[in-house]
Order: sequence, then C-alpha cells, then structure tokens
Amino acid sequence: MRDSRVITRIFGGLGNQLFCYGAARRLALVNNAELVIDDVSGFVHDTAYQRHYQLDHFAIASRKATPAERLEPFSKLRRILKKKWNKRLSFEQRNYLVQESVDYDSRLLHFKPQGTVYLEGYWQSEGYFKDIEATIREDLKIKPPNDDANIALAKQILNCTSVAVHVRFFDEPYGDAFNNAPGDYYTRAIGFMEYHAPGAHYFIFSDQVDAARTNINLPDARITLVAHNHGDEHAYADLWLMTLCQHFIIANSTFSWWGAWLAANSTKMVIVPGYEKRDGKMWWGFKGLLPDSWIKL
Repeated sequence: MRDSRVITRIFGGLGNQLFCYGAARRLALVNNAELVIDDVSGFVHDTAYQRHYQLDHFAIASRKATPAERLEPFSKLRRILKKKWNKRLSFEQRNYLVQESVDYDSRLLHFKPQGTVYLEGYWQSEGYFKDIEATIREDLKIKPPNDDANIALAKQILNCTSVAVHVRFFDEPYGDAFNNAPGDYYTRAIGFMEYHAPGAHYFIFSDQVDAARTNINLPDARITLVAHNHGDEHAYADLWLMTLCQHFIIANSTFSWWGAWLAANSTKMVIVPGYEKRDGKMWWGFKGLLPDSWIKL
C-alpha cells in the first residue's frame, strides 16, 4: 500500500482530459504515489457541453475513484470549501492543487504529495510530463476502432504522404469568429506544407467539415474530408486517425495538439497557430503550450 494518492479530476473535451491525465500521471509516478482517476465529478454538472469521460479508449491502467474519493456526498460544496482553505496555504502545503494560470507552472514538478492530494486543472503543457514521455505514450496508446470506415481510411492514410488538417470552429459566423484561428492561417500553413511536402494528401478533420473545406485552397483530388465519426463518443477515432498521419496543420485546439504529439513519425512537421489571445477570450500560445520544434505561423 502506497503512502500517498493523487486523485485527478478529469473534465473538458478529449484533448483537455489527456492533459489532466498527463500531469497527474507524472506527479504520481515520480513520487511513488497511487494515481486515482475521478471520472465522474467533472462531467455530472456539464450541462452546457454535455461532455463525458473518454479516457477508457486508451491503455490507462489507473483505477477509478470511489464515491468517497470523489468527496461525495455534497461533492460540489466540499470542493469549494477545500479550495478556499487551500488558498490560505503555501503551494507546498496544499492537498487540493488547482491550476492558477494557463501558463506553465514549474512548481508542480517539485510538489511532494503527502497523504491524499487532489489535482484539478488542464495543465496544458508537455512540460508537466516531458520527463516521463515514454510512459505517457504507452499509457495513451489508443484502442483502435474496428469499423470498416475507419479501417479503410487508416489504410489510405498509411499509403500516402499524409497531412492531418484540423479546423476548429468556436463561434458563429464560421471562419470569422474571434476565437477561431486567423483567416489566413490555413492559407499560409498549406503554402508552407506544399513547399516541404509537395504532392501530399490532406485529411481534413473538423466539427464543421464542410465549412472547413472552404479554408483549404487545394483541388478535391488532394483532399479527404473525415466526416463519419460523429459526436464526442467517437472523437477518439478521429484522434487515432490523426496520429497515423505523417504531418500536421493543427488548430488552436488541444484535440489536434494531441493528435500531432501522439503521432509516432519522428520526422513530422507540425504547423500551429503561433498567436496568443487573452482578456476573457480563447487563450492560445501561452507559456509552455507549444513544443519548441513545432512551426508557429
């Protein structure tokens, strides 16, 4: 029996769930603590997006939290009280760690859990788990879908010079909303990729795939729209297909961040939006988010 536990509260979409896991896995592993996954409390009140826990599609071995470990009953109130109390303590003394900023916070690397510690936050940086990268990659091997459509598309991806393009729409109107990547980003990214990978085939992933097609100025013969994996419950299948691609043009999205990061191709080019937005709007490009080797446009 280990002396300490790290209980990570998983929430958000698939990309953010993976970040929650990565930071917690490293914190537990380097401190010889047990990692416990709260797969319930982060979703039970998600009425706006109606997201659900999706990490069962990966090779994760950690056990799920019991109701008591989820602070039930009255878990929402008990979490509020724990957070308020822990704000009074120094970072090193806390037993409920909440992410304080989107920027990379190296204090988490040096934290030593004592007893049971709760971890809550997205922790969106590979810096939180870079030193155990091999372990994270093993844990996050995706259990492949077994339907004919995904198997056929996987074969197509593996038999060409493939580029995964992810277009994420956050707001209306499509293409011009404040939180979306700048309108010329995909034009510049395609131009860069065409120079370095001429003749590549582009696989378009998006929550609005027909609208996304208008951002890609290439003939139809060089594009495949990936539109058959509908809804959050099939997001893992799109992510799996992405990881099979050789190169990437990602959106300002943690979903395609992980598609690019998990891809095994050692010579991959990853093009990313390089800007930063704050002040109550979509935050992107903040400290620690984008690996140094990725190409920022």
